[in-house]
This record gives sequence, C-alpha cells and structure tokens, in this order.
Amino acid sequence: MSRVQLALRVPDLPTSIAFYSKLFGAEPAKLRDGYANFAIADPPLKLVLIQGAPDEDTRMDHLGIEVDTTEAVHAATTRLTDQGLATDVENDTTCCYALQDKVWVHGPGQEPWEVYVVKADADSLAKHRTSTCCTDTPVTEAGPVAAGGCCP
Repeated sequence: MSRVQLALRVPDLPTSIAFYSKLFGAEPAKLRDGYANFAIADPPLKLVLIQGAPDEDTRMDHLGIEVDTTEAVHAATTRLTDQGLATDVENDTTCCYALQDKVWVHGPGQEPWEVYVVKADADSLAKHRTSTCCTDTPVTEAGPVAAGGCCP
C-alpha cells in the first residue's frame, strides 16, 4: 500500500498532536522527542509533525510517498530519472526515527518530495549528518540546505 506523506514543522507539538488526533480520529502511530507521525487509513495519509521554532507559524517541511519495499523505491528512482528529473538517492539513512531507503526530487516550486520505505525503527530523528530529512538545519554532502526545504 502506498500513501502520501505530509510533513509539517509545527511551533507547538503537543497542541498539534491534540488537533490532528481530533481531526483524523486517531492517535499518533509514533511519538518521540520533537516528533510524531500519524498513519491514517482514511484518507490514506502519513502525517508527520516535527517540532519547529515556537515563534514561527506551521509550515510544510516536505512531502512524500511511502511505499512498501526497497524495490518500489528503486522503481520510482528509475521512472523519475527516465522522466528527466534530478534525483538524490539515500539508502540506509536514518530519518524521522526510522531506517529508510529513499529518493528525493523537487517540484517546480522547489518543494521537496521523497519516495521512501521504512525498513526498521531507529533511536534518533536524524543519525547521519548527510541526511536531508527532519533536521532543523538539513545538511547534505554539498553543505547546508536552504531554509524552507529539507533536501537540496
């Protein structure tokens, strides 16, 4: 099963968790320090909440498509590359308290999209500093990522 992911950077995580629990009639599937995610069945959605600065409004952090297998990530990478899109592949990366394989692309407005599979649970938000996901100051091998997006 695939589902769309929406990751939001929120100023008040507990208040946001309470609101989205009421909105979707569900409790978080994963709750960690500075992080929560909801696995919503109807509509099929992975809603990710990341603690942001308390004085900033909620903003989109990134978008994604969660898939079931690494093979599906590889197939998406091939399809996106064949369509002429620049891709950034990350295998065995720790992001959002999970070990993942993923591929990143950018929409025409530079909105970051990831196609990813969760391979296992992890103990940290972002273990590898080369990860582009879920950090206050995303970093890639080329250096820091511009504000407002979580991947280069």
